[in-house]
Amino acid sequence: MDKAILERARQENRTLLTEVESKQVLENAGISIVKAKLATSATEAVAISKAMGFPVVLKIASPDIVHKSDIGGVKVGLQNATQVKKAYSEIMAVVKEKEPKAKIHGVSVQPMAKPGVEVIIGMTKDAQFGPVIMFGLGGILVEILKDVSFRIVPLEKKDAREMIRDIKGYPVLEGYRGQPPSDVAALEDMIMKVSAFVEKNPEIKELDLNPVFAYNKGAVAVDARVVLEPDAIK
Repeated sequence: MDKAILERARQENRTLLTEVESKQVLENAGISIVKAKLATSATEAVAISKAMGFPVVLKIASPDIVHKSDIGGVKVGLQNATQVKKAYSEIMAVVKEKEPKAKIHGVSVQPMAKPGVEVIIGMTKDAQFGPVIMFGLGGILVEILKDVSFRIVPLEKKDAREMIRDIKGYPVLEGYRGQPPSDVAALEDMIMKVSAFVEKNPEIKELDLNPVFAYNKGAVAVDARVVLEPDAIK
């Protein structure tokens, strides 16, 4: 775990890392993510966007806001500096209106990822078994479909292989209605890296990579959420 991020969480007495912080610690663990940078002004958001290349996505960066899309805190497909400036202002305005007490770090800026098959990789802690890894079809439908599988940490390669194939939606990953098959080996590798990361960092209480875009070659986590144990920030 990044000591600077952990110390900031302690200072602010919070257990939820922002998306920017979550992605930073996951990237350090070798997990494939869409990089996000923090902007604290519209001018900075434009500069970051230009450096990354358009189109970009802007998301509110706040440890007090989990479901960013639900309050209008996400703007996608921004094609130029004018759109980025407008999106930054709109995000800030709607957040102040709907979540006036939320602590705002700024706005995360990230490249617009190429769409892929959406899956989720997550971790929760079971009272009896400890850290448990979850895999399933992802995106906004994960709570409705509930098509997921679980394994106890630490995982072996065969566990990652099996849990992907355990879900009912596995045929979607094999290629569906003319779509190319997804890179299952890349997903297996991501699951194993998440397992190792969780095992090495017992201060993590929950973790979500949702969605992960699975491609014909490779896979990348578009959004990430890391929650710390309360004892970790004392």
